[in-house]
Amino acid sequence: MRFLITLLLMGGFFAATSQAEPPRRTYTTAHTGSITPTIDGLLDDEAWEQVEWAGDFIQRQPVDGAKPSQETQFKILYDAKYLYVGIRAFDTEPDKVVRRMSRRDGFEGDFVEINIDSYADKRTAFSFSASASGVKGEEYISNNGQNWDATWDPIWYLKTSVDDQGWIAEFKIPLSQLRFADKQSHVWGIQVMRMLFREQERSYWQPIPQAAPGWVHLFGEMDGIVGIKPQKQLEIQPYILAKTERSPIEEGNPYATGKSSDIDLGVDAKIGLTSDVTLDLTINPDFGQVEADPSRVNLSAFQLFFQERRPFFLEGNNILNFRLTESSAGGPFNNDNMFYSRRIGGRPSYYPDAEDIAYVDDINNTRILGAAKLTGKNKNGFSWGVLESVTRKEKVEVTDTLGNTRMESVEPMTNYVVERVQQDINQGNALIGAMVTATNRNLDEDRFDYLHDDAYSAGVDFTQNFINRNYYVNVNGVFSHVNGSATSVLATQTSSERYFQRQDNRRSEVDSTRTSLTGTSASLALGKRNGKLVFQAGATMRSPEFELNDVGFLVQSDYISQWSWAQYRILKPFGVFRWMRFNANQYLTWDFDGVNLYRAINLNMHMQFKNLWFVGMGSTVQGQSISNADLRGGPSIRYPGSEEFWLYVSSNDNKKLSMEMNPWVAFGNHDNFYGKGVDVSIRYQPTDALRLSVSPGISFNNDELQYVSSYANEYVLGKIDQVTFSASFRANYIITPNLSIEYWGQPFISRGEYSNFKRVLNANASEYDSRYLPYEENQISFIPGSEVYHIDHNNDGVVDHELDDPNFNFMQFRSNCVLRWEYVPGSTLFLVWTSNASEYHNSRTNTFRDLTSDLHRAEGSNIFLLKYTYRFIL
Repeated sequence: MRFLITLLLMGGFFAATSQAEPPRRTYTTAHTGSITPTIDGLLDDEAWEQVEWAGDFIQRQPVDGAKPSQETQFKILYDAKYLYVGIRAFDTEPDKVVRRMSRRDGFEGDFVEINIDSYADKRTAFSFSASASGVKGEEYISNNGQNWDATWDPIWYLKTSVDDQGWIAEFKIPLSQLRFADKQSHVWGIQVMRMLFREQERSYWQPIPQAAPGWVHLFGEMDGIVGIKPQKQLEIQPYILAKTERSPIEEGNPYATGKSSDIDLGVDAKIGLTSDVTLDLTINPDFGQVEADPSRVNLSAFQLFFQERRPFFLEGNNILNFRLTESSAGGPFNNDNMFYSRRIGGRPSYYPDAEDIAYVDDINNTRILGAAKLTGKNKNGFSWGVLESVTRKEKVEVTDTLGNTRMESVEPMTNYVVERVQQDINQGNALIGAMVTATNRNLDEDRFDYLHDDAYSAGVDFTQNFINRNYYVNVNGVFSHVNGSATSVLATQTSSERYFQRQDNRRSEVDSTRTSLTGTSASLALGKRNGKLVFQAGATMRSPEFELNDVGFLVQSDYISQWSWAQYRILKPFGVFRWMRFNANQYLTWDFDGVNLYRAINLNMHMQFKNLWFVGMGSTVQGQSISNADLRGGPSIRYPGSEEFWLYVSSNDNKKLSMEMNPWVAFGNHDNFYGKGVDVSIRYQPTDALRLSVSPGISFNNDELQYVSSYANEYVLGKIDQVTFSASFRANYIITPNLSIEYWGQPFISRGEYSNFKRVLNANASEYDSRYLPYEENQISFIPGSEVYHIDHNNDGVVDHELDDPNFNFMQFRSNCVLRWEYVPGSTLFLVWTSNASEYHNSRTNTFRDLTSDLHRAEGSNIFLLKYTYRFIL
């Protein structure tokens, strides 16, 4: 802690010696007049003679401010509809230009890039990249360079060529893909970059030091733009989808016949309502081409966070982002967000389980009837985003034991609304924003009384930058309110996020008559961005009644956390190193009863060598901790302290064959826990078009205090011996920048065996051995054939509890193969094969060879899908 305080105090000294901003460069463009360039990647058109070359690039990595190894020049022209960019990347060894192929936004091999701040707000920009192989890349830059959104996919045109002087990239960017004010003349911020892949060297037209406290506000300027008008955008993209599924046949089950087929239609649209406002629409969307989530086994009390993968919700998701905490030190609260788009269109929450039901025609997702997203930003720096989505009431057919069929409702119709606004102040030196969300369900059947009728949240956030944006303060506050039946609110009170029913919970108690809950959250962070020393200190809290999980994401409530982080960085090469970073982190957490739940410190370091290898290592030391959730509504449980150590080594990714290895080990101070594992990644690129990789990993978890079950205020723990293996296989064959075949497959095996069962005595006792009492042999016995344990709690010969065998063997194989052909810009044909096979049992003493054989024999489903889209640009 003293070390961190010393670093924070030193920050003032380093601030005084921080670098001044480099002089701002200016480029003057010109109208094409009657001659427009032909986009062929040659730059030999007469039109390009109307403007001068700009060059004199400055290296940023690895040596800040040095002359680049190779020269780069560019020209920019415009007309009423397009912006034209020509970049000449000179190379004295043109045969060494790396022309690796990749999917769009792959950023492989040699590439060049232009960033355009057409809003001139010094905070946001549009980025267009071109690789030497002709692959496009685009990103929407926001928050002054802190966020780069690669899901933004505008329509534009590119050609590249390689000659004896190096290589050329020629861009044609429709002005309809940019946003700018309606005025006579413009001055835009621009930055042009070149990546020399074989040297991992980045050089820039406008010098910006690596340690600079931002990005967009330091761009150079482009003037000479006169008389252009903002372009309205109208794109309509219908799709048609044909799908057939092959799955195992289940005798007697009318819904498991082994095959099914379907045809579906839908449409997406992007409409520029004005020069500042864009409306995105989707009707009956389908996401069959999206890769499946990785497999996991969750033994905790909390929900898992999965990344969004669906294109409509990914594109522009930074606009609707309101993270409750943005800690540079990390932490479980960093995923908490007012909007978690995976809530929309997820798996139905109800499963028909009446006694007379024999078979269910189950569905995996709730159908999204439609969604609309309205986004915009005006010349005064006011930006907004609104999303509304409606999911239909879902019903499934069931067959009863007599063979009769009927429809059963499994999810109510639901409307989701998310609104976000932000206002730049003083050219981005300050930013104030707000966000509201609403979830409204039509609960027209009693079976849905476990769901909230309505859920609302509202938040405000504010950022103030100081001293040339070297220092900053972030603050936010969020309010939540849910209402519904007494049953739904009781479920919320007793859920894993809060567990009001804990007998040692002094602040909150269960009230089964309540029909609403209202809670709050707040965060404060201050820090420094510039110089050799950067840091952040902050605190965040979630009140016990705070709830976001109807349309947001919340791991846990009822806590106050404090953290601090400091990094000392050496960004200029020295000795054998290209750069080196040292980090120190500190954490403290209390609940609203004032109980210290968690305290830890972490030290880590990362470095890159001049041979382009990476090495990093770190350690976390954790003091005694207390969990309010691990006994699933029981009393808080105290754990001994623990230590963790990790290391990674990564070889030069420029080579055809590269590898990375990440071993780790962790252990508890009373031998209550021991874990270890290793993750490996091997990548092989035999040609520019083909990339193969395999990423296996294995972990071992040996925990004496794993929760097993509870009954009548008794809590059962056990020792788990868990081994988990997974591997991710990828094969990407990029035939052309617009035609690719990609395969992903993941086998996953997790085995957990329990022993040494024990009952909780005093979960929060100061002495470790006083917290539990192991069961004697005659108190617990496994009943072969019935897959249960009998527990004789009082040792009187009477069974007090029947415990289901907690052992598990979970095996799964998921794969996805996609042929993607963008036959014209914005229009795509997908051919998809998706496979999913899984097996589960709790048999004992299985070797991994046994489980691998079980997985190999497991029957799964195979889906074959053809999706055709065509984008009309009107």
